[in-house]
This record gives sequence, C-alpha cells and structure tokens, in this order.
Amino acid sequence: MTHPTTVELDGPRLAPQDGAPPKALVVMLHGVGADGNDLIGIAPMWAPMLPGVAFVSPNAPEPCDMAPYGYQWFSLQDRRPAAMLAGVESAAQALDAFLDRELERHGLGPDKLALVGFSQGTMTALYTAPRRPAAVAGVLGFSGALIGSETLSSETTAKPPVMLVHGTADPVVPFQAMATAEQGLSAAGIPVESHARPGLAHGIDDGGLRLGAAFLKRVLGV
Repeated sequence: MTHPTTVELDGPRLAPQDGAPPKALVVMLHGVGADGNDLIGIAPMWAPMLPGVAFVSPNAPEPCDMAPYGYQWFSLQDRRPAAMLAGVESAAQALDAFLDRELERHGLGPDKLALVGFSQGTMTALYTAPRRPAAVAGVLGFSGALIGSETLSSETTAKPPVMLVHGTADPVVPFQAMATAEQGLSAAGIPVESHARPGLAHGIDDGGLRLGAAFLKRVLGV
C-alpha cells in the first residue's frame, strides 16, 4: 500500500514481558496536546493480562497548534464538520502507514492488531479502522466521538468490534457523543458496545481500564 504522507510516526514502546516476538500488537492513540508517553503508562498495567502483546504509543503527526507542547492528530481550531473531516482524513493516512509498517515489522496479520484511543485518538481510530482493507482485531475508544458518520456506511471496508467507554461528567467531549457514535457505527454494521462511567470527567478510570483489558484479551485471543 502506498501512502502520500511524509510524516513517519513513532513513539514509546513496551515489548512483551517474556522477550519473545510479539503474538499481538496494541497501538495506543493519545489525545490532543499530549504525546505517546501519555498512554504508554497504561501498558504495564495491562501487560500481565495480555501475555505476548507488544504496545506502541506513537506521537501524533502534527505539533499541537493550541499549546506550546504536545501533538495533535489534526487541528481543532476550526470545528466545523468539513474541517474536522479533512483533518481526520489526513491523520488516517499517517496512521494507516504506521499500522502497515508495524504489522510488517512484527510479522503480524491485522487480526492481531488492536487500536486504543483517548479523546482525539479515539476519533482517529474510529475513522481509520473501518476504512482499512482488512479488519483489525478491535478498537477500544475512551472519551471520543465519531467523525464522518454520514459517509461511514458507504466507505466501510472492515467491521472490527468496537468498545466505547465514556465518563458521564466529561466537560471536553460530551457524554452524548458515545451514544451518537454507537448509533453511527451500528448503522454501518459495525459491532459496538458502550459503557458509561458515572461521574467520570475527561479521563480513564480503573473500571474503564478493567473493561478495556477484558475487551483486548477477547479480541486478540491471548
């Protein structure tokens, strides 16, 4: 597959604890203004439940344009739907190229790849995964939203299972975004389950981590 993007993503990694070649891969996509270090900290918590799984948390392709540090998958300065769609399309190209390289590097098929996103990382994962040629094992999205739902049914080429987790007190991405995303994914024939986290703001709590670990273990078959 050829990709027009020139940005080559990379970020912090955690190899399988046994030192053997990984049996599966989890790619973690951070939120706007953060970097790969933001989510890779979850990997050591999940690793004991996911033996043989490697983790990588790439920095997003653009420096954050609303903060003096961190990265973004796309700009949020213009939040009109057309601008958001153009942004996530560009981000998907960079992510697709990264996923293809990682699978080739580890000698893994797409059925041994799971995506985990937080906030804007979830938006990027939910846009990218259904439009890839072959389904990944699953997509776990925390505190995110679905962009491009209007064309999702006509552009869907893969239907990986999705788990959405969202805090009911999220002041950044409204809690309602989870139900809207669930409706859009379901309408495209993508299997989706959603979990509300009562009282949680824009973040990931212990309950969400437990739900996520169980989902990843199930879809990756480890």
